Amino acid sequence: MKNETSIKPSNFRWTICSLLFVATTINYLDRQVLSLTWKDYLVPEFHWNNNDYGNITALFSIFYAVSMLFAGRFIDKMGTKKGFLYAIAIWSIGACLHAFCGIATAGYITDNWFVGFAGAKEILEKVSDTSLIISTSVSLFIFARLILAIGEAGNFPGAIKATAE
Repeated sequence: MKNETSIKPSNFRWTICSLLFVATTINYLDRQVLSLTWKDYLVPEFHWNNNDYGNITALFSIFYAVSMLFAGRFIDKMGTKKGFLYAIAIWSIGACLHAFCGIATAGYITDNWFVGFAGAKEILEKVSDTSLIISTSVSLFIFARLILAIGEAGNFPGAIKATAE
């Protein structure tokens, strides 16, 4: 009978560690990309000021903190693989929703929902009343950040549980 300590662990564990590292890196990048792009890209398109940006990031932090209260229990209930898969899927949907905020803002203003990315930018540049653009785009970004926060909250409980397993 073989002693359990003599069984050599496979190198698959390093693949899992690498995937967890990549997932956590993407998690951090998704969280920070708004701060890196807002001055050069978002302010000219959506006419935001510091208060708008502060509201979006503050609410994201609150959503993330509240979601962390439930994420560990969710990962435990679903299992590590399924729970982490759902968390990544939800935060991926949240990340994708950010890209459609411009189209949705332009669609709301013009009642034309089939404008595309370039058409949305063109429409938003021509609008003279920026208050409608600001209120709509900030609301849409808050919603996208809510979905992102819910999904991202599952990363650390999932990664820690996967490492422990």
